[in-house]
Amino acid sequence: MPQVLASPLRPDLVRYIHTNMAKNKRQAMSVKAEAGHETCATSWRTGRAVARIPRVSGGGTHRAGQGAYGNMARGGHMFSATRTWRRWHRRVNVTQKRHAVATALAASTLPPLVMARGHRICQVAELPLVVSDGIESMTKTKQAIDVLKKLGCEEELKKILDSKKIRAGRGKMRNRRYTMRKGPLVVYLEDNGIVRAMR
Repeated sequence: MPQVLASPLRPDLVRYIHTNMAKNKRQAMSVKAEAGHETCATSWRTGRAVARIPRVSGGGTHRAGQGAYGNMARGGHMFSATRTWRRWHRRVNVTQKRHAVATALAASTLPPLVMARGHRICQVAELPLVVSDGIESMTKTKQAIDVLKKLGCEEELKKILDSKKIRAGRGKMRNRRYTMRKGPLVVYLEDNGIVRAMR
């Protein structure tokens, strides 16, 4: 068995690397800098038996005399308004990233951990399941499905097909309409068509 599959399990390292790398896809967002301060308001000061929050000036409308500006007032600014210059991204140590990949691969060889993730591997002979190099030359997905079924992955493939759901939220409108579970991990040496077959 390759040495990488015998790496020590470091779930703490995987969680740390995953959390920090996920932050690198974020885009800067913030509220408008002037939000909550687009009215003319000034405090009535003390002596009028009301709170000293700034109040909208003028009269003849419900808005006059209402609190403004403060984060406790309706229509005021938020507390600690978000800024675009927040530190959104995180530098991730390359060596730690490599260790995280190695420990994740090692975890994929332990049936209890794989089953705990929800994968259906009852019919699979063993993990890791090693097959001949001949499947690297497959080019048709139909062939790949037949091979996986013969190897005992039929229940897992059915679970994946049944998991296709429409995404919750705005991603539906942004070319991310469907979500789907991940399938078997295929490790190969040379791509003679296997990548196209196993898409």
